[in-house]
Amino acid sequence: MIALVTGASRGIGRAIALRLACDGIPVVINYLNNQKAAESAVEEIGNAGGRACAIQADTGDPDQVNQLFQQAENRFGPIDILVNNAGILHRGNIDSYDPVAMSAMLKTNLDSVIHCTRAAAPNMRKNRDGRIVNISSIAAHGTAAAGTTWYAPTKAAVESLTRRFALELGPAGIRVNAVAPGFILTDMVDPANREEVVKTMAAKAVLGRCGTPEDIAGAVAFLVSDQARFITGQILTVDGGRTDFLSH
Repeated sequence: MIALVTGASRGIGRAIALRLACDGIPVVINYLNNQKAAESAVEEIGNAGGRACAIQADTGDPDQVNQLFQQAENRFGPIDILVNNAGILHRGNIDSYDPVAMSAMLKTNLDSVIHCTRAAAPNMRKNRDGRIVNISSIAAHGTAAAGTTWYAPTKAAVESLTRRFALELGPAGIRVNAVAPGFILTDMVDPANREEVVKTMAAKAVLGRCGTPEDIAGAVAFLVSDQARFITGQILTVDGGRTDFLSH
């Protein structure tokens, strides 16, 4: 089995790559700009006895995605596990719609899932096996979090595609699922108000804490394992029991 994790130089993507490598799976770490961080992840995996390589590509660009998969196959072989993790968040509300920001989110959050899944599908169909996990967000389910008005529909579309791709690829033995994280504490949280953010977000979860990248990595590792061989078309929410949903 060979895995490709998009946007894996830091945060959730890096944790997923490290976990899959720990499980004995060679991992292709895709990154956009942060080559140093990607190579650091490769080094960490190598030091632990695993196999990994870093490949730069904009996964919102279909030509670059095709090159990414070709390079990955040249290094390790055909991709059996695809984790569509690459994503960006531009905050905004109904009064601050930014078409440039919206276009960027659609390209990274949605188009990349389409391009990478289409690139992975032929070999997965040929092998009659494949595991695809899309990283969504509970924003898609309607949390009462300010500033995510335009981000939320991009992730809702990812969840819709997860089910559609599961339908289309299931007859070939390919499983497609998604993980919807709640608030995950990464290095992207502003250090200046980190303590306040942690306290506020922990209070919104019934477990009383924020999530970690490793929490999401564990869920992904389960979904791509044989233990989940009869699971497809599902959205696994990993949010510690968030209570601030608009619908209930």
